[in-house]
Amino acid sequence: MKELGNIFKIVIQIAILFIFYYIGVFIQHFLQLFIPGSVIGLILMFLLLTTRILRTNWVDAGAKFMMKHLVLFFIPATVGILNYYQLFVGKGVFLIIITIISTLFVMIVSGSVSGFLSRKNMY
Repeated sequence: MKELGNIFKIVIQIAILFIFYYIGVFIQHFLQLFIPGSVIGLILMFLLLTTRILRTNWVDAGAKFMMKHLVLFFIPATVGILNYYQLFVGKGVFLIIITIISTLFVMIVSGSVSGFLSRKNMY
């Protein structure tokens, strides 16, 4: 019975995450913004979490579940790239270089931000 309660809790929390996504998409379409709706929803969630209007325990189990299965969300994008194979022919070396540079950039920025936040005791 406890397992069923945990599953229900995760489903509700994932629903809350999707609600923020759809609110962001609505705002993007309504205001004709160039920022993706998912980013707008993420910013709204960040603001509500920092002001403690939204408690972390309301979304943490759902977010952990989504992060645990994150690799599955990249399968459709990878399959979609295969449909445009002709665009990538002959550019393999450039794509590898771009991937390495962008990965290093993300690692450096993420490490710097998390280090800054941990020093400020905000994390």
